[in-house]
Amino acid sequence: MSKAQFDSLNLGDHVGDAAPSVAQNRAILQSTIAAKPIFLKQVHGTHVVYLNPEAAHGSEADACITTQSGVACTIMVADCLPVLLTNRAGSFVAAAHAGWRGLAGHGGVGVLEMTFESIQRTKKTASDILAWLGPCIGPTQFEVGAEVRDAFASSNPAALAHFTPGADGKWLADLRGLACQRLNALGITQIWGNDGSTAWCTVSDPLRFFSHRRDNVILGGSGRMATCIWLG
Repeated sequence: MSKAQFDSLNLGDHVGDAAPSVAQNRAILQSTIAAKPIFLKQVHGTHVVYLNPEAAHGSEADACITTQSGVACTIMVADCLPVLLTNRAGSFVAAAHAGWRGLAGHGGVGVLEMTFESIQRTKKTASDILAWLGPCIGPTQFEVGAEVRDAFASSNPAALAHFTPGADGKWLADLRGLACQRLNALGITQIWGNDGSTAWCTVSDPLRFFSHRRDNVILGGSGRMATCIWLG
């Protein structure tokens, strides 16, 4: 188990925590979910990888998909939005790391669009897909510059609805709202989990959530949580 400032169940091996503690924490996670969590090297991009039970940790990607049991698609976060996807038949599972860079992508094609494209290769339709959004930095805490607003609005002016004026020329961004907008545009409308309320805000709840934006200022660093989805 990790010690401060990573206490107690930090799962990130790249944040300065002791390697034996991270290994122990990951072993606790694996025993709890009874599946093998595969940890990616997340780079705020849009690349998607397919996983099998023999997959190694550390693939450079920000989303993953599997149709095999025993392996958990795993996304680490500490303010970014984890997005989990499946269908009612449970024939696949997928997970995406939706920070603002990966979510915005290029030309309106971001990590959610790329994940959906990978799902379509398994012959699944949008109307059959279920989405669950995990905790992330909330809309009253996510202060960004104009470049973030422009990254979304340049490909979809409707994204402006998810930005409100902040202080000193900054903007408050609704990351969860932006993700829902992107999912809806893909035809994915069955969305659960994060409803945008304070209860889901990583910055606002230090007892439950790691937060890079909060902890880095106060503690000089932050641990990472993981969101997993797997087939039984």
